[in-house]
Amino acid sequence: MKIENHPNFVVLEDEKDDIIDFASFIESQVPSKYKGQNVVLNLLKYDSLSLPELLQFLKTSNLHRKTNYSFVIVNDAIDIDEVPYELVVVPTLQEAGDIVEMEEIERDLGF
Repeated sequence: MKIENHPNFVVLEDEKDDIIDFASFIESQVPSKYKGQNVVLNLLKYDSLSLPELLQFLKTSNLHRKTNYSFVIVNDAIDIDEVPYELVVVPTLQEAGDIVEMEEIERDLGF
């Protein structure tokens, strides 16, 4: 896994080509290792990501977001209209950073 630290979030990227294995690994790592951090998953390399594959991250996303930290997935292959509202999926890393900043502002304001 590639790890890239930014001032207000960390980007995690799969170095292998197994989305299911990566989702399982993320599920085991995020709650403990990235507790207290905003997390961005870079899934841009998966250019044929399906909804069932994306849903493998739903549990981790819900648990992480309950701790008042962002969990954003970056992928431009999935049809955004298919994605459930519980998952935050954006097409670029820039937009992921923007979402993290917006969510931090919302939390600071008490929304």
